[in-house]
Amino acid sequence: TESYFGKVDRKMRRSRRRMAALARRVPAGRFLDVGCNGGFMVEAARARGLDAWGIDVDPVSIAYACEHYPGCRFECATIEAFLDSHAADIGAGFHLLYCSEVIEHVPGVDRFAASLARALRPGGYLYVTTPDIGHWRRPRDLASWDGFAPPAHCLYFRPESLRRLLARHGLALVRREPAFKPGIKMLCRKTG
Repeated sequence: TESYFGKVDRKMRRSRRRMAALARRVPAGRFLDVGCNGGFMVEAARARGLDAWGIDVDPVSIAYACEHYPGCRFECATIEAFLDSHAADIGAGFHLLYCSEVIEHVPGVDRFAASLARALRPGGYLYVTTPDIGHWRRPRDLASWDGFAPPAHCLYFRPESLRRLLARHGLALVRREPAFKPGIKMLCRKTG
């Protein structure tokens, strides 16, 4: 974890760039980073004027985020527990969810996707990233790929399998970003 937090400047620059792009669709409102780690994206959202929240199951990451970004709200929780305990606080739901490199770690992926949909207000957006097991640049030898990390990574997706999973829960694909590295980057919108 310490080496991860050692790359703060680079992570903040990337977070600010991504948030600037997402703010074109969601310029204001409530933001939740599911699997926020050190809180970089949450801080980038707060800096753009969003009501910024972050959750993670790792207490070390949450402690780091709370210490470095006190203007944001952080909680050590799963999305299911967070939604159950904050139903009154979040009202109609979040305008924007960010979930980067998390879904592959979750053993109950249907329940997780349902919770993502539950957290969003109708018309709200989800930005999700995950390794792409079918990407043309993925090494043939899976053991040499940094995206292959059993048992921490429970599931592997191709773009179509991720799209279908999210669609089953009312999250329609808006845009799939090109990825030079073996990853999937999708923007979805909650229908209904």
